[in-house]
Amino acid sequence: MSAPSPAASAQPLRSALKNDNDGEGSKTPPLSALAKAVHIAEPEPSSHDEASVKKQFPAGIGRRLSGRPPVSTTPSRSSTLSQTPSVEVTSEQELTASPAPIEEPQNTGVASYHRHRIDRVSEKLVAQVAEWLHREKTKKESRKTRKHLSRRKSPSETPEASRPRADSLESESSEVSLDRLQRIIDDSMSALGLKSVPHLGPRLGKKHRKRSSRSLKGAASSDTEFFDGDVLVPSCDASLDNSKTMSYTGGKAGADDNASISSRREEKEKQAWIVFKNEIIRLAHTLRLKGWRRVPLDSGEQISVERLSGALTNAVYVVSPPPESALLPAEGKKTPGKVLLRIYGPQVEHLIDRENELSVLRRLARKKIGPRLLGTFLNGRFEQYLNAAALTSQSMREPDTSRQIAKRMRELHDGVELLDEEKDLGPSVWRNWDKWLAQVEKTVLFLDRQYHDRLNDLARTSSDNWKKRGYVCGVQWPVFKELVRKYRKFLDDQYGDPKKIREKLVFAHNDTQYGNILRVRPDDQKSPLLQPANEHKQLVVIDFEYAGANIPGLEFANHFSEWTYDYHDARYPHACDTSKYPTIDQQRRFIRAYVDHRPRFPYIDSGKSTPATTPTGGVVGSIPTAGSTSSIVDFMLDARVPAGGWKEEERKREEATEKRVKELMEETKLWRTANSAQWVAWGIVQAKIPGLKIAPNGEEDDVTPTEEEETEDDADAFDYLGYTQSRAYFFLGDCVQLGLIKLEELPEETRGRVKLVEF
Repeated sequence: MSAPSPAASAQPLRSALKNDNDGEGSKTPPLSALAKAVHIAEPEPSSHDEASVKKQFPAGIGRRLSGRPPVSTTPSRSSTLSQTPSVEVTSEQELTASPAPIEEPQNTGVASYHRHRIDRVSEKLVAQVAEWLHREKTKKESRKTRKHLSRRKSPSETPEASRPRADSLESESSEVSLDRLQRIIDDSMSALGLKSVPHLGPRLGKKHRKRSSRSLKGAASSDTEFFDGDVLVPSCDASLDNSKTMSYTGGKAGADDNASISSRREEKEKQAWIVFKNEIIRLAHTLRLKGWRRVPLDSGEQISVERLSGALTNAVYVVSPPPESALLPAEGKKTPGKVLLRIYGPQVEHLIDRENELSVLRRLARKKIGPRLLGTFLNGRFEQYLNAAALTSQSMREPDTSRQIAKRMRELHDGVELLDEEKDLGPSVWRNWDKWLAQVEKTVLFLDRQYHDRLNDLARTSSDNWKKRGYVCGVQWPVFKELVRKYRKFLDDQYGDPKKIREKLVFAHNDTQYGNILRVRPDDQKSPLLQPANEHKQLVVIDFEYAGANIPGLEFANHFSEWTYDYHDARYPHACDTSKYPTIDQQRRFIRAYVDHRPRFPYIDSGKSTPATTPTGGVVGSIPTAGSTSSIVDFMLDARVPAGGWKEEERKREEATEKRVKELMEETKLWRTANSAQWVAWGIVQAKIPGLKIAPNGEEDDVTPTEEEETEDDADAFDYLGYTQSRAYFFLGDCVQLGLIKLEELPEETRGRVKLVEF
């Protein structure tokens, strides 16, 4: 018996179309109405003979293993449904149309099988339509919310403006259609014996998630998202006051809340932490951090806020949500995760251009470098939390770790391309100096007068300890400022042409101290980060506040200078210990690892090389290809042997590498003085000076310190003036070695404190 013709197969569908106006009183099965609503024809019954013919065809491997009869090659409802990519509802009439009933085949075995297949496909159809209906209702609700908010924000409406719009009528009609479709789904579930909507297959779910992540409409979510190449991050005009929560203890969740309070000070500290944590929750709600709206407001006692160490310009906290039992119920809503909270330190408005910093973070987000930015507010931001720990002053010196830092530094320098305007502005170390100079000059002149006049011979607070060692910059301000000018001229003379400096500029981090380098701990033991070739990718650099164009040698000088500091030293966290500066061999090991590492980036964006970045275990970074050779000839077995043989070629390469290493080491020593000058200025701007007020006209106003300022002494506060003085001695030592000033020309109290590093 031959297969029915297409005309015959379409007959039931024509019959259904003919009965479009039968209304809701039709007694056809509700599943048939659902199939009609989504434009799917009912199958034509198969005869016993046709089924016999089909059994002669060989089954696939899956069918042979399962023992099931082969599937019909004739178009059927199941095959049509399996090929239907989406669900589409077109009109209200079609929702209530009733197609012709299904006729049962004569052969009971085949009929049973087909009924089983139809039931399975019907369940999938119900799931798909229900999922589509849920999305449509969600969209409609969100549109209503946005319209309601826009009407609240708009001025009072005129009588004309308050009239119903045409789209309101369409919306009501659409809502009726959705309600009828919902009734059809309910009836179909009842007919199939289903108590709940079947689980949707993973393919459609994945496809939907991928589509929704690309179509970014409305406000940005709390994760870094992209729209037309730009990164969208939510922000709000709010501030967090952490002045009373700077300690490294006290922010734990309710475990310590019932502990006995031994003093009034502890009680005040506890209350300050609770207020601080409640404000964090409110801010997380405002910025719509994913999942955090499930955390009840004013439940600060149940969240944990732990301050991390390592950052001087910022206070950094890890914010952990309460347990699941304390969250608000929300079906389908994401469970909140840990986030990193960064609150900018005092005086930083003179130091850091936050708009430029956020612009840099957006560029890094495009390359997927560093943690994601989740939201910003006036004096801080939320970032992605990484399961990582900062390096220590000791671990940074380990040979293997040092090589890994060098590799990551090379990937950053090569992976992020500088803009032409950034190159035109020159090294950012001098841009920072010029930007901070006015504030630094006013402050240092004020401090020089205090020291020179001997108004405070005995240090009343720890912030006055610098006076025991002489001028805060080691010399009077006019002398220090003139030394910086002479040094800059010396640098220009070394290069001869400013264009040569411009050509050497790279995108540099400029603050690679150990607290800004994290080592990620992969949760998955099979993570690619655990492979030897990718081990250096466990290191993630954070805090790009001072990132910008710089010479590679200055980046190295900054990193090597950070070897001389231990910001967690119990007595002298501000002191520079030049005996810890890396030796020649240690410098060579670092720079050699930098030169030997050749990250390979796929070519995107007009032939420019950018890092290939993929998230792995919470970390993202560029992935170089295997091998370090730069020519395809090296992989060709029949390539012509170079003159002198391969050994001669290897010798030339080694000589070229050694030459490059030597150049970078000399460049590092040359720019080390510039690095010290920048951080001297940084320490001055960061310091809180009692009695110094800046008048509205920009001049310093020398006023008598208040009694509160004189007695205020925080033993845990970082000694910025002590840091400045220690850095200044490093700067002066390099100036002496460069011949810019003689040792005997320095003040007597300074000569014995100058830090001379011969290498």
